[in-house]
Amino acid sequence: MTMLFRSSVLAACSLLVPVAGAQEANLAKPSMVHRQVVEGMPKGDKQEVSVLTASFRPGDRTVFHTHRFPVTVYVLEGAFTLEVEGRPPVVVKAGEAYVEPAHVKMTGFNRSATEPMKVLIVYVGDPGTPFLDMAH
Repeated sequence: MTMLFRSSVLAACSLLVPVAGAQEANLAKPSMVHRQVVEGMPKGDKQEVSVLTASFRPGDRTVFHTHRFPVTVYVLEGAFTLEVEGRPPVVVKAGEAYVEPAHVKMTGFNRSATEPMKVLIVYVGDPGTPFLDMAH
């Protein structure tokens, strides 16, 4: 693990550790949404963290694509249907997360006919790596 990445992780974790004996009101407390060991993460000296949102109207879909590194999707509202090549479709509902694998063709959908859907996306890659690559 690089020094820059390690320092960033330690700094972020220090924000999550409550001060001993502190019982103050209005303190934010993190909740684990998803935890998973993944393969295929970037191994360079530096990584670039991208945080994106995407809003889908009823019936919208993504392009058919792949990712060079795993992508974490957190559904803010609605339900996200992900069709990953060679696997059964996955439905991720509001408040749930899913890690999309690297180097696998996929398409995501809002299958609702009436409700919008919104996702938060976290992508860690080598600096300058495109978020997705079109698949054929």
